Amino acid sequence: MLEGIVLLAFIAALAGCVFTGASVLWALAGGYLIFCAYGLIRKHSLAELGKMSLSGVKTVRNILMIFGLIGFITALWRASGTIAVIVCWSSKLVSPSAFLVIAFLLNCMVSILTGTSFGTGATMGVICMAMGRAMELDPFWIGGAILSGIYFGDRCSPVSSSANLVCVLTKTDIYENIREMIKTSLVPFAATCILYYIVGRSMSAGSGRMDVEGLFSNSFVLHWSAVIPAAIILVLSAFRVEVKKTMLISIVLAAFLSVVLQGRSFGEILQMCLTGYQANDPALSAMMNGGGLKSMIKVAAIVSLSSCYAGIFEGTGLLKPIQGKIEALSRKITPFGATFAVAAVASMIACNQTLSIMLTDQLGSELEPDAHRMALDLENSAVLVAPMIPWSIAGAVPLATVGAPITSIFASFFLYLVPVCYLIHSITKI
Repeated sequence: MLEGIVLLAFIAALAGCVFTGASVLWALAGGYLIFCAYGLIRKHSLAELGKMSLSGVKTVRNILMIFGLIGFITALWRASGTIAVIVCWSSKLVSPSAFLVIAFLLNCMVSILTGTSFGTGATMGVICMAMGRAMELDPFWIGGAILSGIYFGDRCSPVSSSANLVCVLTKTDIYENIREMIKTSLVPFAATCILYYIVGRSMSAGSGRMDVEGLFSNSFVLHWSAVIPAAIILVLSAFRVEVKKTMLISIVLAAFLSVVLQGRSFGEILQMCLTGYQANDPALSAMMNGGGLKSMIKVAAIVSLSSCYAGIFEGTGLLKPIQGKIEALSRKITPFGATFAVAAVASMIACNQTLSIMLTDQLGSELEPDAHRMALDLENSAVLVAPMIPWSIAGAVPLATVGAPITSIFASFFLYLVPVCYLIHSITKI
């Protein structure tokens, strides 16, 4: 009974933030106080609760370092012209009849390179939506293709914060996870391409076009060498070089190109690493501004607070009654089916991807004894379910950024097909 009251109080705090538009961090801070109060009622001292919290944070200290590196990369890839060149080259591939499938593939590519769904949406996503509107295509379908694409790489990029978080939680190797994720996404990926092609062929397009290269050429030197920081990520990942080393090499190369190719000063680069890239051209600011250590503070705070929860949950046994019911459910609908159900509920409650991943891991960690299979279950459930929740920032923010309606969630085929196909596979395998 007490456990139920505590969890309802936490859910009420999260719901209050959603309805008032307040930052979810306030709800997480309030939840931490609620869970500490529960621990005190269960006769745990403040010192014990502090140790529980610290033990949770220690489990994610590696991912916090990676968050910082991701912040540097997202800023310096903008400053060096890496993203500008990739976007300009990609825009030349667009044709009206196959626009939806091309928009999906372009956002897949950029999200794999950058590992960030929000960053991809704010760059390639914005460009795709602008080009689609110029062709007078329906924003509903364009938004769905963009949302599918930006989470393709967010799920399986070696520099993705969510992919690295799953590795830390499950204590698994990211390259092994990526290999398995690619296997389970082949059929959904092909089906998504076919569906977008069919829908795109049935849409009528106007004659408008967007001069993408002209937009970027005023602010960047569009030389092929600018893609080197992105290419090195793919090359080193193919050789399974440790993720942090790979990211550091890319950061150094991007900083070098920012100075040599784009003519920026070392002072500007250091400032961008901290506060993010800021475009001088107002026309570029909406799609290029961002990145830097500052952009990762919020997500790092969410992970830190959520990891404190994990330590308290484990130390106080708060979630034990729920875990027993989840285990019973797994025997009826397979371990992945139960994990998916938990991820759906966790995503509805958490309103963000990071907390939903951590809650799903905490509640479902006993369902799958194999760590790599558990990592795959999390990637095929919590990582992709969060963007499908209309009030979650995981889907709402990218769609708002590109100017697509929230209903575009229903057109994001890849997000649906991966868990559905994997669930069918897990059932038929049994």
